[in-house]
Amino acid sequence: MSDAYSGPVTGHVPVLRLGDVLLVTLQGDLHDSTAQQLQQDLAETVSRTGVRGVLIDISGVEIVDSFLGRVLAEIAAQAKLLAARTVVAGMRPAVAITLVELGLTLPGLGTALSTEAGMELLSQQAPSRPGGPRQESP
Repeated sequence: MSDAYSGPVTGHVPVLRLGDVLLVTLQGDLHDSTAQQLQQDLAETVSRTGVRGVLIDISGVEIVDSFLGRVLAEIAAQAKLLAARTVVAGMRPAVAITLVELGLTLPGLGTALSTEAGMELLSQQAPSRPGGPRQESP
């Protein structure tokens, strides 16, 4: 088992920990139950590990429907409440067009053209973690 591995394989979705970032790579169609389990597992893993970012690579996704768009937005909202940022990387032009046509704005999600660009984006402006080092009052 690799040191980078941090959590369960959710259905067909591996969740890898790379430093302070969870990397999720979506491939093909994501069934509703798998998407919901991924959402729950990510929230639990962010809370347990204290990572500062979630990077979701959707370069292997051909089509994003309204359900998957909502799941992505909910993952971002949950991560934000747990003091982590979410970035979606590798969005195909057809997927972007479909999201706009569906009226999905995906609030709280950052976007990047590649996984590398997404990691760079998450390394900038990292949110402060609650429960981190505290200074005692004199």
